Amino acid sequence: MTTTATHLRTCAIHWTDLHEAAGQPAQYGAFGLGLRGYLARLDQADAEQLEYERHQAAHLRSLERDPMQLGDRPTPVRLHILDTMRAVEAALVHCADDIAHHVQRAPMAPPRAQRAAVARTRAERLAWEDRARQIQQAKADLVDPRRWKYTGRRTAPHASLWLLARIERAAGPCRRLTDDEEQHIGNVAAGAAARVERALDIAAQRRTLSTPCPDCDGAVDVHGGEGRTPVAHCTGCGKIWAESGVIAA
Repeated sequence: MTTTATHLRTCAIHWTDLHEAAGQPAQYGAFGLGLRGYLARLDQADAEQLEYERHQAAHLRSLERDPMQLGDRPTPVRLHILDTMRAVEAALVHCADDIAHHVQRAPMAPPRAQRAAVARTRAERLAWEDRARQIQQAKADLVDPRRWKYTGRRTAPHASLWLLARIERAAGPCRRLTDDEEQHIGNVAAGAAARVERALDIAAQRRTLSTPCPDCDGAVDVHGGEGRTPVAHCTGCGKIWAESGVIAA
């Protein structure tokens, strides 16, 4: 069973691959490019996709930016790759914002400002040293690299790795996730990883079509992915189709 951690790692590891693929010519024969008439009818409204699309819609305004800010690319640019990157990044960053709002504690408050004074006794010297430590701890807590920040580095890989740390209960200024919060991250991560894998064609895929076999009304499965030419197979009469037509009956 694929885990949430695996999905988050997929997004982080393959982000550079998406950048590189954005400027490459389209690859024909990949799953989803052939058999367009069948694949266009696939039902995408599963629970994970619905959760993912909800996050994408919530951040539609944040997507109103120049897609080329994702990096300079030679022309022609593969726009569907850029669209995938924008959607995945928005969903993961928004998920991290939401989770951090609930589980991340506020930065430590530094001690109140005091007028400078000369320590005359050992007790006063210890008190000033303790105050200096508190100030240093507050500063370190504020810039803790394990803390999710709402400005600065807000990228898909960074959000993926921060959410992964929360799933794996790594140390940091955060409480432990609840079951609902883990499920929330899992839904978003699964949708994001699926989009990354589809864009790069790196995962084997199987879909059952909504349109039945024209000969026997049996269910038709489409197999493909991993760079293979997609093939449709009727589970009723056994007929097999490829892009070139019927190859077995």
